[in-house]
Amino acid sequence: MSQNLTLARPYARAAFSLARDAGRSAQWSDALAFSARVAADPQVSALLGHPQLSAADAIALIAIDGADESVQRFLALLADNRRLALLPEISGLFEELRAEADRVVKAKVTSANDLPAAELDAIKAALTKRFGRQVDIETAVDASLIGGAVIDAGDVVIDGSLKGKLARLQTALAG
Repeated sequence: MSQNLTLARPYARAAFSLARDAGRSAQWSDALAFSARVAADPQVSALLGHPQLSAADAIALIAIDGADESVQRFLALLADNRRLALLPEISGLFEELRAEADRVVKAKVTSANDLPAAELDAIKAALTKRFGRQVDIETAVDASLIGGAVIDAGDVVIDGSLKGKLARLQTALAG
């Protein structure tokens, strides 16, 4: 996995540089995300590794309809270097670079139940104040948390769940 990230990083940086310079980051983001989803499919992945698959056929298989010419050239470069399997990692790294450039922090809020919009707005406001950046929130529900929520915003994890509090209490009592 870390080797794939190491191999994917220069491609992601190059793609981001091309997209930013052309002012087409959103289009590149969509195209890379689509190609990454297709390349991650087990059946497609097996085809991409086949030595008889031409680069043109591989690009036709994974490129989004109406993809920008520069995106197609980028995919052709990946195909020529036998790096199409790295598309999921390249897409993820591209999104990280884009979020950093746009000064956006992506946060995932996992709660025991669906949170009301007002509560999500309060969490978003608090995170915006803390990071001094725009915050993009993704939500998830995990009933095993019992109550409360866990907020994962990059390097910062805030565990306010009852499950987490019980685990910390158990550790304190055992030690």
